[in-house]
Order: sequence, then C-alpha cells, then structure tokens
Amino acid sequence: MDLGHTAEEEEFRQGLRAWLDATLPKLPPKPSPDDWPARRTYDCAWQRALYDAGYAGLHWPADAGGGGALPGKHLIFLEETERAGAPYVGANFVGLLHAGPTIATEGTAAQRARWLPPILRGEEVWCQGFSEPDAGSDLASLRTRAVRDGDAYVVTGSKIWTSHAEVADWCELLVRTGPPDSGRRGLTWLALRMGAPGVTVRPLRTLAGPAEFAEVFLDGARVPLSHRVGAENDGWRVTMVTLSYERGTAFAGEVVACRRTLVQLAHTARENGRWDDPVLRRRLGRLNAEFGALWRLVQWNTSEAEASLRAGGDGVPGAGASVFKLRYSQARQELYEAAADVLGPLSLDADHEWTIGRLTSLAYTIAAGTSQIQQNIIAERVLGLPKGR
Repeated sequence: MDLGHTAEEEEFRQGLRAWLDATLPKLPPKPSPDDWPARRTYDCAWQRALYDAGYAGLHWPADAGGGGALPGKHLIFLEETERAGAPYVGANFVGLLHAGPTIATEGTAAQRARWLPPILRGEEVWCQGFSEPDAGSDLASLRTRAVRDGDAYVVTGSKIWTSHAEVADWCELLVRTGPPDSGRRGLTWLALRMGAPGVTVRPLRTLAGPAEFAEVFLDGARVPLSHRVGAENDGWRVTMVTLSYERGTAFAGEVVACRRTLVQLAHTARENGRWDDPVLRRRLGRLNAEFGALWRLVQWNTSEAEASLRAGGDGVPGAGASVFKLRYSQARQELYEAAADVLGPLSLDADHEWTIGRLTSLAYTIAAGTSQIQQNIIAERVLGLPKGR
C-alpha cells in the first residue's frame, strides 16, 4: 500500500484548496432537509461548479468524461472538500458514486456518451431500484418482471427504499428476465426513465424525518432494449460491480466527515464539562483509532484499484470493500451513540444534526447489503471458507 503523495498530487491539493477557499463563501444557503426539489437544485448547482472547475469525476476514465486520474487523487479531493466543509454529493449520490461508475465499466460506447456527461454536469439525477418488499439484501429472490415486447422490455412490479426517486430522472433498475425460479441467473440491469408511463413514486418518510426514499410501482413501464447495461440475464454480475462501488468507494467521503464530527465531539465535550469523564475520553480515543484505521483501509482499497488499472484491469473495488463496509457501518453507529453521550439531554432535540445523524446511522447496517451479507462475503471470498448449507 502506497500512502505517500507525488509532487503532482500535492500540487493538485494546493490548487483545490485555493479553489474551495474562493468558491465556498459564494454559495447560497443550504435548503431545508425536507425540501428535496430545492436540495436537488442546490446539489446539482454544486456539481456543475465542480464540473466547470475540472473537479467532476476525477477518477472516472477519460473516455467516460472523467479526469482519468488514479483513485488516489480522488481521495485527496474527498479529504480537502470535507476539510473545507464543502457540500456533499446529496441527490447526485447514486449517479456519481455507483450508477455512473457501473455504466463507465459495463456500458456500451453509446450508453456512456448518453448518460455519463449529464451525471458529471449535474443535469440528471439517478436513483437505485434494487430492493423489493420481499427481497431486500436477498436480491436473487426479487420478483419485478421484465418481458420483451419488440424493441422494449415491459416491466411490472415494485421497488422499495429507492434512494431519491422523487427527484430522479433515471433509475438503475434490477429486474427478472429469466423464469421465476432462475435466482441470480435470471436478472438484468436496466436504466429506467422515471418519467415513463406506468411509473408511480410514493415517498417514504424515515425515522430521521426527510423523505429521501420512496416506493416505486411499475405497471407496464416500457424500457428500450438499448437501455440494458450488460447482457440479458447477466444482471447479477453487473450488480456486483455496482455494489462493489457502493460498498468500496461511495462511503469514503463519509469516513472523512465522521473524523471531522469526532473532532467536533471532543471540542463540545471540553466546553460542556463531559471531557472530565475518563470513560468518555477513552471512548472517543478508541473511535479516533477506528476511523483512522478505516481511512487506511480506504487507502488500501484505493491502492488495490490503482494496481488493477496499471495492470490493465477495470479498477473495480474487490472483496475488501465488504470488509470496509461491515466495520464502517458499526463504527458510524458507535460514533453517534457517543454523540448522544456528549450532548446529554440535548440529544433529545430532534433538529440537532447529531440527533439526526444518530437516527440515520441505524440504517447503515442494512443499506448496501446487511452486515450479515457482508460477513458471508468476507467468509467465502476473503477467508476462503466453505459456503453454508
């Protein structure tokens, strides 16, 4: 693992810092967390600013519209934008962090040309349509059906926990094109236009308050065959690429954000007298070590991806992504439990950002594959243990 930075990377860091220092004071106020149309506008405007400045999709391939940089430069970007308190990807999360990279890896030239530039420019927002009411982490059992009809698939079924569906233009949609009992062998990855006839979106309000997820009902929605990414019935393999990005690199920026929150926790504890508690100090010290180790794991995964690219591979994160995701999910929950301890009675304030963070953290051991799923992946693909019977 190479933890050092080249002179070129350090020059990039200094240039990015200067741009952030000049740009961030000019941003408008952030909209209300409940106003997703306004948040989409805000997030997409920030993405456009990044694009115009040459910082959008740094690690995407150049022929996909990105910067063609090795992943290490992207980590510097994450470190510096979090350090400066810059906006996060927000509504652009799915498109930028896993739908786009999947299309860049698996899509045709026409698909890359159609979908990737609008993602990078902040012109189109994507959502994720994988989970179903009876098929969460067990994606191989999903029942949303796609049947060929001429030059299109006719899709019927429903999805749940569809991230940002109410403001999305496109959906990375996993459907069954094989027989009902075909399991993972009969799945296909489609790009669904959210405004198509037969698509109904019903927002879901979460425990944390905002409705950032939705149910999506598909009643004969038509998807052109040209919107299939990968071969028919090869959707499981394509989805593993998507999930590798989601688990391996999509959370990297959040590790930096958690480390910043940890510093703020220590500062608040000193101000309100909680720092006198040696148990709390040990707790925060252990979390500091945890997130330091997680960042090193991000760097390790990045080094592996860089080595793959240099050897002519695709740079898709490997099984180490599941190791990271498993521990990060738990560490994030522990961080916000510590935040409640620091806040004391203020932790009951439903509008406090750390209270919202605590409620949101509860989903992390479920999102992007439950912790149990990650444990199975690690056992079988990393440790080489036999599959359970």
